[in-house]
Order: sequence, then C-alpha cells, then structure tokens
Amino acid sequence: MTAGSDRRPRDPAGRRQAIVEAAERVIARQGLGGLSHRRVAAEANVPVGSTTYYFNDLDALREAALAHAANASADLLAQWRSDLDKDRDLAATLARLTTVYLADQDRYRTLNELYMAAAHRPELQRLARLWPDGLLALLEPRIGRRAANAVTVFFDGATLHALITGTPLSTDELTDAIARLVADGPEQREVGQSAHAGRTPD
Repeated sequence: MTAGSDRRPRDPAGRRQAIVEAAERVIARQGLGGLSHRRVAAEANVPVGSTTYYFNDLDALREAALAHAANASADLLAQWRSDLDKDRDLAATLARLTTVYLADQDRYRTLNELYMAAAHRPELQRLARLWPDGLLALLEPRIGRRAANAVTVFFDGATLHALITGTPLSTDELTDAIARLVADGPEQREVGQSAHAGRTPD
C-alpha cells in the first residue's frame, strides 16, 4: 500500500464520528440537497474513500448526520432540566437557555432540514419529534400541558424566525413572550389563588 492510499484509521469510531459531524456542518450550510461524499470529505479533511468506506450509501450518511443532530439536541434538555430546577423564574431561565440555543446557527439549520425532510419521509418523523416531545415533557410538570404546548410551539416559531431573518429574538423579548404563555400554568394559578385568599376584604 502506498503512502498516498486511504488506509483504515487506527480509530475507526473516531473517524466515523468525524465524518458524521462534518456531514452535519455541510447540511447546515448547503442543505440536504447539497450533501455529497466529496463535500463531506473536504469538510472532515479525509479522503473521499473514507466517507464511502463508512457510508457507501449517501442516504445512510444523511440519516446518520440527522440522527446525531437530533439526539444531541435532545440530550441538551438534560442540562435545561437542571437549570430550570435551580431557578424558579421559569420564563427568564428558559429565555436565557433559548438565547444560547439560537446562537448555534448550524444546529437549528440542520434540525430545520430534518423537519422539512420528515414531512415527506415518515421514517424520519421519530427523530424530528425528539426535541419538541422532549421539551413538552420537560415543561408539562411545571406549567401544565396547555401552557407547555404553547411554549413548545413558540420555541419552534422563534427558531424559524431566527432562521429566516438571521436575527434571533432578544432575551428580553423571549422572557416577555414566555412569561405570558406560562401565566395560566398550574404553579402560577396556585400562587395567584393563594395571594387572593390572603387578602382581607375592604
């Protein structure tokens, strides 16, 4: 074997992961239609033969990249849970977390490509639902299903707004909107009822 030929890497799992992450970046910048073995190889700084070795089928590479993006975002909810547990100001905390989330343009661009593809490919719908279902499950015990649904839909809208305009909503704007949406949650109603019960008649 010559020095210029494509040898098997000593770390096959690491090489495969690097290719998947490179495919994510290509999807974020070029869209699903722009994904190719050659572009991914250039992004990952590996020979084209490496991408075809691990992913002979371009569909397999595409699905691996989308799955990695979806699972990574869903895993982020564990950190969100920890932060929400520490701070009782849910609207402000969630707005801050959303601001950080929207700072990673590649992430939500890739996820948007997943959502668009899932509309036409049922096999991708499970991946596409990981984030919204996870966010709903995180919020429902805190603010009730109705408010959790509203916040989840608003989050999708805020993401789409950032995608289209290139300018995410500010943290203050997010805080104000989320506070209005969670106002009817069970914890907020309970606080309001307690305050009302403690009042003395004039």
